[in-house]
Amino acid sequence: MNDLPEYLSAGERARLIPVGSDSNKEKRITSVFLSSIMAVEEYGRELLGAIGVRIGAKSKILAFTEVEFKKSLPGAVVRPDGLLVVTVGKRQWRALIEAKIGKEILETDQIVKYLQLAKMNNIDSLITISNQFAALPTHHPVKVTKSQLKGIGFYHWSWMFALTRAILLLQDGQIKSADQKYILGEVVRHLQHDSTGVSSFDRMNSEWKDLVLKVKSGARLSKGSTEVENTMAGWYQEERDLSLIMSRKLGRLVTLRMPRAHAKDPWVRLKSGCEDLAKNLQLNCGLEVPDAAAPIHICADISRRTISCSMHLAAPQDKVTPKARINWIIRQLAQTEPTDVFVKAIWPGRAPDTQASLSDVRDDVSVLFAGNTSMTPQHFEVVMIRDLAGKFSGPRIFIEQMEKFVPEYYENVGQHLRAWVAPPPKLVSQKDPLEEKPPVEGKGGLLRWGKSKPRDADLDL
Repeated sequence: MNDLPEYLSAGERARLIPVGSDSNKEKRITSVFLSSIMAVEEYGRELLGAIGVRIGAKSKILAFTEVEFKKSLPGAVVRPDGLLVVTVGKRQWRALIEAKIGKEILETDQIVKYLQLAKMNNIDSLITISNQFAALPTHHPVKVTKSQLKGIGFYHWSWMFALTRAILLLQDGQIKSADQKYILGEVVRHLQHDSTGVSSFDRMNSEWKDLVLKVKSGARLSKGSTEVENTMAGWYQEERDLSLIMSRKLGRLVTLRMPRAHAKDPWVRLKSGCEDLAKNLQLNCGLEVPDAAAPIHICADISRRTISCSMHLAAPQDKVTPKARINWIIRQLAQTEPTDVFVKAIWPGRAPDTQASLSDVRDDVSVLFAGNTSMTPQHFEVVMIRDLAGKFSGPRIFIEQMEKFVPEYYENVGQHLRAWVAPPPKLVSQKDPLEEKPPVEGKGGLLRWGKSKPRDADLDL
């Protein structure tokens, strides 16, 4: 018995082990995924919490697949892949689910119809799931107008986002029930299997190679061109994939670092990124690793055809000579393989930055002085740079190299760095004035200080 809500004319409860044709991968994986949100309390709380839906002890989650509404768009069969219903007491929050698998992408026309259906039936939100990546669940790979979105929450989960969150829950030991832990483990196994069609971002946009060759020839890029916009959109997907890759490798949630305005509005972010790409011929991003000494800055320099990672640390303020400060950073890199690794010293005022290879700095720290013996460096950057040359323009090989390089930098450099922390203050070695002997009244009523015990005759008893 389906026990459908009264506003549905068709549909069925999401099943962990769905039955039916093997040819419909999309329906099967959606059913497995939605049922895992129902079955594993922590997983439902994690995913829905990412879009601002709080799941408490009294919350009840139901999920349905292949739903049809009694109220629907005239002259059209509109059948979302699923429906999520969260009930707390008499209150309900409901979301339509639209899922794509493999290389299938979300289509604007279909999304607009689902938004109209949601408004018609007082549905709170639309959640899409696909192999497309978005920086945050509140960002979306499909652009719709504000009027089309009015009153409807619009969210996106990539399959890799859902998979990564499940893996982290299992690694952290956050799931209390052994049965639920087993269920989520099986869901992870299912999502990771090649046959399901879940994939990571594996190539840049089709215009990538031509854009790189254009930059190499000295041509200028237009911030409003299709090639620039599509390149930034591709890079933003790769940024998100890098954060998820690092999360799985570290067993901790690694997040993207971005200005608040960019997190609030993805189209403001895209416009800003296009302007930066056209002006500086670079693709940049930052990753926040929990408890790391600093964020990791990643840069793909199109004009030089290099990729680089760096971390920026404040110099230790308790070291008073340039040699002592440079030795402080070098000691942290004792286990670092020096290939492709450079140390940059950032000096105060207008003094130019200095940079040298790690191997040269190990041999002689003065290579970073460059005549700045009367000053001390204020900050350091530890950079690893790799020249990809002709490989840079390959849409697939560029991504492959990037996804090997970032974890390599963290393993070789990032995990060894520690931020400087000011030492706690020490007690001053002097007598506390409150512990001094009190004054005593001497002859003539005058107060006198002394170590000897006053005579009874000197005290006014």
